[in-house]
Amino acid sequence: MKAIIQDRYGEPADVLALKEIDKPRVKEGEVLVRVHAASINIGDCHVMRGVPYIMRPAFGLRRPRNRIPGMDIAGKVEAVGADVTQFQPGDEVFGWGKGAFAEYATVEADNLLPKPANLTFEQAAAIGVSAQTALQAVRDHGKVHPGQKVLVNGASGGVGTFAVQIAKSFGAEVTGVCSTDKVQMVTSIGADHVIDYTQEDFTHGEQRYDFILDNVGNHSFSDTRRALTAEGTLLSNGAPVGGWIGGLTHVIKALAQSLFVRQQLRPFVSMNSTEDLAALKEFVEAGKVTPVIDKMYPLSETAEAVGHVGQGHAQGKTVITV
Repeated sequence: MKAIIQDRYGEPADVLALKEIDKPRVKEGEVLVRVHAASINIGDCHVMRGVPYIMRPAFGLRRPRNRIPGMDIAGKVEAVGADVTQFQPGDEVFGWGKGAFAEYATVEADNLLPKPANLTFEQAAAIGVSAQTALQAVRDHGKVHPGQKVLVNGASGGVGTFAVQIAKSFGAEVTGVCSTDKVQMVTSIGADHVIDYTQEDFTHGEQRYDFILDNVGNHSFSDTRRALTAEGTLLSNGAPVGGWIGGLTHVIKALAQSLFVRQQLRPFVSMNSTEDLAALKEFVEAGKVTPVIDKMYPLSETAEAVGHVGQGHAQGKTVITV
């Protein structure tokens, strides 16, 4: 089969190569998926470069532990391992696993669900890490409920496009922050107000928000706090990732400042969850959430696709078609 292989850390164009390798063998509890589409997360870009360095023990000290990158996946079941009863060959599935940037991937059965019937494989692949991050941020950490005012900084990105729609589905009044060329798109997915950051700085405005999801990290905590209500919550999902410790400095600052103010300043790390994937599937099937796809690339152009996402200007999700 064809797969994208990475044997060292570096820039996508330098370290990603399309190669012919053996098809993986399905093991007990796994499903062999014929990949139709996979999506790219900003985390894939960081792992590809091996940053921050403090995470190398998890990624692989000298080279990537997982030679085939990619997590978010959608496709058809090719074969099932022993003890797998919920799927059979031919089923259309989506979820997350390892080695998604390939023609075939073995995935733990518990990480997959039947693909939403109203989505293409490309759209289904876009529902993964980014969507779960948005759901956990808005529902679990922000505890957003009807009537609240919510601001999503970085509303046009992978997490942001899902966060805007999920917050709207919970009955919030949502403001999205993005660049000029993305204002129309953010409006189209349901934002009540859109701030063009090239024209206006939300931290200097008069509006106060009950919950701010910051996917960018381009303002200091003290500046962003000015846009919160007296007991509002700021959730940080955007921070520098290079060097030795990357965004940990952001985490430490958030925890320290939260000790001295009534407002909640929280760092944030999302976790993959089948239950959350099922909740997102319900949102999608009910028409409350629709994945926004920026660009689609063939498997042979994965390096270019990852580079595009790594630049931080993607509009929604970028998808690899296989």
